This record gives sequence, structure tokens and C-alpha cells, in this order.
Amino acid sequence: MADLASIPLERIDGKSDSLADHAGKVLLVVNVASKCGLTPQYEGLEAIYKEYQDKGFEVLGFPANDFGAQEPGTHEEIAEFCSVNYGVSFPLFAKADVTGEAKQPLYAALTEAVPTKQGDVASMKERFKGYGMTPNDDPEVLWNFEKFLIARDGSVAGRFAPGTAPTDPLLIGAIEAELAK
Repeated sequence: MADLASIPLERIDGKSDSLADHAGKVLLVVNVASKCGLTPQYEGLEAIYKEYQDKGFEVLGFPANDFGAQEPGTHEEIAEFCSVNYGVSFPLFAKADVTGEAKQPLYAALTEAVPTKQGDVASMKERFKGYGMTPNDDPEVLWNFEKFLIARDGSVAGRFAPGTAPTDPLLIGAIEAELAK
């Protein structure tokens, strides 16, 4: 598996970044989208970012258009949408695939590190099937707003289903446990 910290990343504003630039922090990596039923999770993501930021926690948002074309915008449109509608202040990255053959190297490494997710996957899959959609199976990312928790040492500490709200006790407990280390 690739060293997560060494994978080159690009911010939504075009600047270079990597997880090494966030070394020593607990990170929540989330693939996000502006036109998804789960888009209101931006509010909760911003809230936990603000609450735990001073303790060494960051949310990193990765826009992706992989699921139902729910992130069609340009980088500028995405950044403006997040700022105006949800007051997002956590780092956003360049739009890139998080599933399939063209998935970005970070997501290839994350899904390899933790191939199964925690949380209610079954009911979400059933809802998608009811809409005539075929959701991805593990190890692939299921949908927008799937969450990967990265420990201070750079290891992947957990993976949470898209329907796991940012304020869900399961996720908050995992974040607090990693911050306590």
C-alpha cells in the first residue's frame, strides 16, 4: 500500500498539498458533492471541524462527480457553493474520481487500507436499488460523503458509510479516541 502522506494532492485553488502537510493531525477525509441528498452533511462537517480544530483535527473535502453526476461544477463553483451555503472553512481539494479505474491514488490507498465500512450500509443500498441505481460493493466507495478517519500517525483508523452523519456518536467517538492518543 502507498504511504498516504507521500501521495500528491491538489487543492481546489490549484495549490499543491499532501497529507504530509497535515502531519500529526487527526483527519477526516470525505468525498463530497453539491447536488446530493447528503449534501446537508456539509453543515455537520463544518461544525465538527470547528469544534475539534484546536485539538488537532481537520476535515478534508474531496469533491467527486462519480455518483449520479452530483458534483458537476467547476472548482470555482464548488468552492463558492460550499462557502455561501454552508460556511465551509475546512480544506477542499480538486475534483477527482474516488471509485473505478480512474480513482485518484489517495482513494485507492484508503480503500485498500480499510476495505469495509462501518455504519448502516444495507438500508442505503436498498434505497438506491429502489431508485433503480446500483450502489458499489466494498471495497469501493459506496456513495458521496463516505468518511475515512486517519490517525495522527498517518494510519487509517476507520471508515464510515455515507449515511453516517458527522455528528453520529459512532464517528464522534472514533474522532475523540484518536485525538486522545
